[in-house]
Amino acid sequence: MSVAHLVLPALRWRSDAGAYVMDGGALGDALALGVGGFILFGGPAEAAARLVAELRRRAQRPLLIGADLERGAGQQFAGLGEWPPPAALATLGAEAVAAAARATAREALQVGVNWIFAPVADLDAEPANPIVQTRAFGSEPAAVAPLVSAWVVAAQAEGILACVKHFPGHGRTLHDSHREIPVVTADRGTLEADLTPFRAGIAAGVAAVMTAHVRYPALDPAGVPATASAPILRLLRHDLGFHGLVVTDALIMEAASGAGGPSDQVGAGVDLLLYPRDLAATVGALEEGLLDGSLPEGRVVAALHRYETALARLEGTGAAPGEPPPYDPTPEATADRLLAAPLLRGRLPALRLPLDLLVVDDDVGGPYPASPSTHVAEVLGGRAGSGGSRVVLAFCEPRGWKGRAGFGESTRAELARLAPSADLVVLFGHPRLLAEVPGTAPVLHAWHRQRPMQEAAARRLAGAAA
Repeated sequence: MSVAHLVLPALRWRSDAGAYVMDGGALGDALALGVGGFILFGGPAEAAARLVAELRRRAQRPLLIGADLERGAGQQFAGLGEWPPPAALATLGAEAVAAAARATAREALQVGVNWIFAPVADLDAEPANPIVQTRAFGSEPAAVAPLVSAWVVAAQAEGILACVKHFPGHGRTLHDSHREIPVVTADRGTLEADLTPFRAGIAAGVAAVMTAHVRYPALDPAGVPATASAPILRLLRHDLGFHGLVVTDALIMEAASGAGGPSDQVGAGVDLLLYPRDLAATVGALEEGLLDGSLPEGRVVAALHRYETALARLEGTGAAPGEPPPYDPTPEATADRLLAAPLLRGRLPALRLPLDLLVVDDDVGGPYPASPSTHVAEVLGGRAGSGGSRVVLAFCEPRGWKGRAGFGESTRAELARLAPSADLVVLFGHPRLLAEVPGTAPVLHAWHRQRPMQEAAARRLAGAAA
């Protein structure tokens, strides 16, 4: 019985080294221990494909290879498709959601990723929530549920495993579990309604459910975070009837420190432990729990069985090597559809060339750099400069290190200086942020800072300046 199968460490691309580096241990040790797979972060698509092939060659057995791909395979792997965020896709309906899921799954499989940590089944229910926002399909359970189902069905039809998250819902938190343990004080009736998208994902046959490092006193009066809460995990298994993999959110997150140890988590009902701080210590804790009886052997046997079942589900599936993903529509066409919508405020004016682009970026700082804010200028080329219409590009996406929703103090000050005299503001963020854009300048909504949305914004600007 290899309890190491229940642990998946992370491999993160280091651009300075031009290679993947394992967090919390050494790659050779992880393979020798017999981990169940790996989680990949970043890197060129070609490098990711080479890495996965090497991992499988060295392991000489099947592995789960997971990645966070809520916005397409290009969210992690350079050169692959980036799709608009779930909140944006939701405005276009289930067909757009399914197209994004299908393309994401096909491209993921081509680099060896067989497990996607998506879709988000949380609700955008709390405006002050610092981490969900546009990652959710919306705020209403009945509207979000069919979109979660559409994503799961489309992705898994391509031969990949999907994972709805973060059970029983991260949308009502006021804090980010990357930084501290949030507490959701909503009553049980409200939380039961919030489960609707999770129920839809389960009914659609989703392979895995990811827990939240969040306390829900109405569901567990002891205040144990869902990741280690036997009552909350029984709710998932018995009330919702889920029989697939239950997995933790990343265990490096600060909130995980309050969710017990590895034996507590597996003993409560979790099957796989993702992204531990210390791989050897995590595996050792599971082995010790088995020896001293604090971790029931039957619980480990059940978890290993679900792991093997998930691997078996992947056998003989996946896109053929080199087969192009069916981008119909493409991410670019989808972005253009979104940018063609009416403005959040005012009407698009006739713009004078060369456009004077003024960047206000709330996303700079933190442990991981934000993607460039330069794609708009690159597409416009010589049509950007000075002397023409003033266009403010305001960037604000949910990033864990911020610990807040909305613009920060320095960003608000910069907006107060630039926005009132602008001819146009382009908002790369949640539509709620409109309330934080001062003045009366028209506001074009572009949802997210990713390349496709910036390039679509540039095309809309160029059309207004023609």
